Amino acid sequence: MEKVKVIIDVSTTGDISLDQAIKQWLEFDKHPKTVTLVEDLVKKGAVAELRKCFSSRMEFGTAGLRAAMGPGISRMNNLTIIQTTQGFCRYLEQCFDNLKERGVVIGYDARAHPESGGSSKHFANLAAAVFINQGVPVHVFSDVVPTPFVPFAVSRLGLCAGIMVTASHNPKQDNGYKVYWENGAQIIPPHDNGISNAIEKNLEPWPESWNAERALKSPLLRDPYQDIHTQYFTAIQIHCHHREINKASEVKIVHTSVHGVGHSFVQSAFNAFNLHPPYAVEEQKDPDPEFPTVKYPNPEEGEGVLALSFSLAERKGATVVLANDPDADRLAIAEKSSGQWRVFSGNELGALMGWWLFHCWKQQNPDSASINNVYMLASVVSSKIIRAMALKEGFHFDETLTGFKWLGNRAKDLLDQGKTVLFAFEEAIGYMCSTSVLDKDGVSAAAIAGEMTSYLATTNTSLSQQLTAIYEEYGYHITKNSYFICHDQEVIHSLFERLRNHGDKKGSYPTECGRFSVTAVRDLTTGYDSSQSNNKALLPTSSSSQMITFSFSNGGVATMRTSGTEPKIKYYTELCAGPGNSDVAQLQQELDDLVEAIVENFFQPKKNNLQPKPE
Repeated sequence: MEKVKVIIDVSTTGDISLDQAIKQWLEFDKHPKTVTLVEDLVKKGAVAELRKCFSSRMEFGTAGLRAAMGPGISRMNNLTIIQTTQGFCRYLEQCFDNLKERGVVIGYDARAHPESGGSSKHFANLAAAVFINQGVPVHVFSDVVPTPFVPFAVSRLGLCAGIMVTASHNPKQDNGYKVYWENGAQIIPPHDNGISNAIEKNLEPWPESWNAERALKSPLLRDPYQDIHTQYFTAIQIHCHHREINKASEVKIVHTSVHGVGHSFVQSAFNAFNLHPPYAVEEQKDPDPEFPTVKYPNPEEGEGVLALSFSLAERKGATVVLANDPDADRLAIAEKSSGQWRVFSGNELGALMGWWLFHCWKQQNPDSASINNVYMLASVVSSKIIRAMALKEGFHFDETLTGFKWLGNRAKDLLDQGKTVLFAFEEAIGYMCSTSVLDKDGVSAAAIAGEMTSYLATTNTSLSQQLTAIYEEYGYHITKNSYFICHDQEVIHSLFERLRNHGDKKGSYPTECGRFSVTAVRDLTTGYDSSQSNNKALLPTSSSSQMITFSFSNGGVATMRTSGTEPKIKYYTELCAGPGNSDVAQLQQELDDLVEAIVENFFQPKKNNLQPKPE
């Protein structure tokens, strides 16, 4: 293909100019669609759009990569997949002497972007080609799979690493590259920096990296689909405790996969638990990269995503709705109660699932002699309801940084010490109910939730009623979480720096927020924690992300943090009351007032031009 001469000369903020970045791209890229897109932008002199595509490379972090599909070094496309995988391959070669004996596994969802010729399956095949052409055996699933299948396969097959090509619940134009280490958990530092550095040193495509067609005929290519499918559903059955109740249950449940991969896997999970299959939302049952029936393919957004599920439930007389995100690693639940649909928050589901898994453990261990070895985990921004359970029941509660990369690695550490990890969760509807998968898993969680629902029905107890019983026993935990959208990194940086230098005093944090007094501050960006005698935080810190937690004299806690994958500033607030304090309306009003004060004083949305979460 004849190259178009790059005629613009616009310097970027990096070491190389924009025109040099484009020239290198046109030299390296062999995919006609992305080459044409770039050439057309150059011909038009579309400098602003070219800057978006080429001003900075996607940052490889502990969440791997996630970005829009399209041309350029800031986007997910065939060339950036090859470059990323080349770097990852070289890093694995440094870390494992037996990489060529053990190999890696690659899974993918159903995302596609016809305009740029990108799709999850093709990205997975290109990644496989890079490894195979270096003599590394690769297990590539022959069809779409839920994300949990990749970490499960890493552990079951004893592999060095795993890759899942997915953007989870992001908008349809996005895709991602999620990486698991040999322990079956997502990577944590220093692996992210090591991989990132290796990518930079291996940007030029190796001679055979583009030849996916040839690689897919190699004897080094293996398909783990059937074996992993069988082993996974056998493994999760250890958490099925009431097969006869499940079989006899008359509870009707609706399930939606929100145009993702989850349908057949949740059906199989229900079958493994002897549960009647849930009604599937037909319009959303099959994978569709266009996500035609929803604005955002994210069940965490609530009722808008679940409208078709509610409609089907009404027709079938079902009282419970289960919803997976498109890669089926997360789970949302709604229940019809008193004629209204209630969508449970991630924290409320954490309370229910945590209670249920401990309830089942107690049934199997009536003497509770081993309770000192039992652990449950949650992230720092999640509800402290599990901590309240642990204090009363005698098991251990551990807190980690935000993200299942931290929860999964902490769970593995505990398992290696001979501990029992019953449950881990984060408020963003992520649940690890089985240590067969050291990551959030919406498939096993769906079946376990189905069994919990069936069991409660035997005593005419709804999920909402059980949640109330949990709060009455362990104390009400009222939470309110949301976010602001902000695309300007300078605004985000200045907002957090203003909190760190309150009143223009360096290193001075606010002591009050409206009428609420601040009693402690923990800053996991700088490592400061006023509640510690040496003012040093116990949890790991990261200067590359923003996270500050404020504790208040009324028992409220609020955390403000940036998102690693989206242009958002998120906030998480909780007000905890001890058992016996059941004035929920008063607690809710107190929390509402606290959130209003935080938004007005800490965020200052009008001054900072922040956009609120869309309704």
